[in-house]
Amino acid sequence: MSQPLTIGQVARAAGVNVETVRYYQRVGLITEPPKPPQGFRHYPRETVAKISFIKRAQQLGFNLKEIAELLVLGEGHCDDVRARAEEKRAHVARQIADLERLRDTLDGLIRACEGEHGASACPIVETLSAGADPA
Repeated sequence: MSQPLTIGQVARAAGVNVETVRYYQRVGLITEPPKPPQGFRHYPRETVAKISFIKRAQQLGFNLKEIAELLVLGEGHCDDVRARAEEKRAHVARQIADLERLRDTLDGLIRACEGEHGASACPIVETLSAGADPA
């Protein structure tokens, strides 16, 4: 059986700080072990793997609520997990489309500013001040 870890050891092994471990405990993502009368709480080594899972899921865009749902589903529910991943992918696709529209709007503003505009104010400032859609 592997040796249990202190909170500091868990944090170091998972590449997070101790406050992150405590936060995950408060929001129910990981279990806080009981505190012995003397000494430190001891975490099972699986806690490191769970924190690594949480961090990887965050990198893929899952928020903590969604990650909690994934953890509850666990193994053996691949269809449910896949459905959640498909929902996240669709959300990311919508965000990308929104960002592309934003980029196009900014490109239009930049092009408007490149031309001759004489003594008038900067076209970007005028557009932003008027609240008009520059695209």
